[in-house]
Amino acid sequence: MLSAELTEDEYERTVESLRGTRLVEVTYYPLSFGDDGIEAEEWDFGVWHQPTMGVGLVAENATRYSAVWGHSFGHYGLEIFREPMSTRLAMIGQPGGTPAVLVTDHPSWSGLVGVSLLGADILWSEGDGGLRMPVAVELRAPAATAWLVVGRPAAWPPDGRFCLATDDVMAVFTHEFAGAVGLPLGSGKG
Repeated sequence: MLSAELTEDEYERTVESLRGTRLVEVTYYPLSFGDDGIEAEEWDFGVWHQPTMGVGLVAENATRYSAVWGHSFGHYGLEIFREPMSTRLAMIGQPGGTPAVLVTDHPSWSGLVGVSLLGADILWSEGDGGLRMPVAVELRAPAATAWLVVGRPAAWPPDGRFCLATDDVMAVFTHEFAGAVGLPLGSGKG
């Protein structure tokens, strides 16, 4: 994972630029395994997905967004940059790197692709020492909502408990499951 410091103002401007955008492509960057080191680990768990290393979004105007975990705000949080994923992750699609899995046509994303996003809001949480950190970004369209989350299951196989502020990225697709994961719903800006 490549690292760059991100200021709160930059982050808020980047997320705000997603409002009104039409997404045309969504790509996951899960962990890899296998003899060649480029096969994607399982990421689809129904109402949530675990692309682990990040999510790439492409807007209709060709703007690329990278949603990854990072530590710009003092602890692991979800960070979004207006740039291609190749500036955040090295060796994409190569042995020892991470695969790129196009999920644009996945049913969980169908209500968010090809329509204008009504909202994109950062969900902030208090971290260690009272530091504010972004744990998720909520993307809202007329018929669907998704949360890009920094977190993972507390146990494997998943048993319904989750930890936020980890070095993993999840996508969550229902309000009920977002609450079960522990997202601070209703705390977004915008």
